[in-house]
Order: sequence, then C-alpha cells, then structure tokens
Amino acid sequence: MKKVMMAVIGVAGMVGVSAHAQSVAQNSLSLTQANALASAAVQACLAKNYQVSVTVVDRAGVVKAVQRTDNAGPHTLKASEMKAFTALSTKNASGKVMESAQSNAGAQNLRDIPGLLLLAGGLPVKEGDDVIGAIGIGGAPGGHLDEACAQQAIDSLKKS
Repeated sequence: MKKVMMAVIGVAGMVGVSAHAQSVAQNSLSLTQANALASAAVQACLAKNYQVSVTVVDRAGVVKAVQRTDNAGPHTLKASEMKAFTALSTKNASGKVMESAQSNAGAQNLRDIPGLLLLAGGLPVKEGDDVIGAIGIGGAPGGHLDEACAQQAIDSLKKS
C-alpha cells in the first residue's frame, strides 16, 4: 500500500509540474523609462516652483528611480514612494483610491493596508492596457498638483 501511495504522489507531482511549466511574460518599466519619468516630473514641478520628491516603481512595486529637489521636505520621499505603490497596487490614480475610500464604506479600510497612502499624486504607468509601473510625487501644495506633474511626465514619455 505504501508503494502504491508513493507512486500516486510521484505521478501527481509530475502532472502538477507539467501543468505549471509555462511561464508568464510581462512587460515592466525599464530603468531608462523610470529615469526619464522622474526627470520629466521634477522639471514639470520645478517649472511651477514646487519642491518635490518623485519615485518611480516597476510593475512589482520595486523602486526604479527617485529624485528629490533641493528644498523638498524630508517627508516627501516616503510620501512619493507610497503614492506610487498605491497607484501600482490598485492600478488606479491614488487620488481616485482616496475618493473611493471616502465615499464607499466598503473601501474605507484601504487606509489601513501597509504601504498604501490615500492622497492624490500617484499614477499608474501603462503600456497599452497593462500597468508596467507607477509614479508618485509628493511636495506640491496639493495632491492634485502632484498628480498634474505626474501626468505631464507620463505624457512626455509617450511622446518620446
């Protein structure tokens, strides 16, 4: 009986390996794209005299690029990273996630998830319909202004 069970387990294990043999190909933000986004976002914000930090993450939420203007507050670094992660994780603008949490009782607990920051300023970066990364900005005098700089950076990437 023991030999039969071992044979069954062995065959089941081989079937399981075969069923999962195909890998998944996914696009992700390159370092070149991340640096271009961060630079474009800093330039967009500096043109309006906003002192900000910008963080760009890849599709896995790993930081690819960070820039901080000379006079941005120290808190803006973490805020920009969390906004980028929120946009990536939810595949939505962080400001929209904030609005959803404010207006939908079922979404209010999103604020308690570690790593999420429910403030405007984070946007997903897409290639077609796929989210390949995200950008977050902190430091402008309002999240909607952070988001406008982020959108300007994304638009500049699409043109190049």
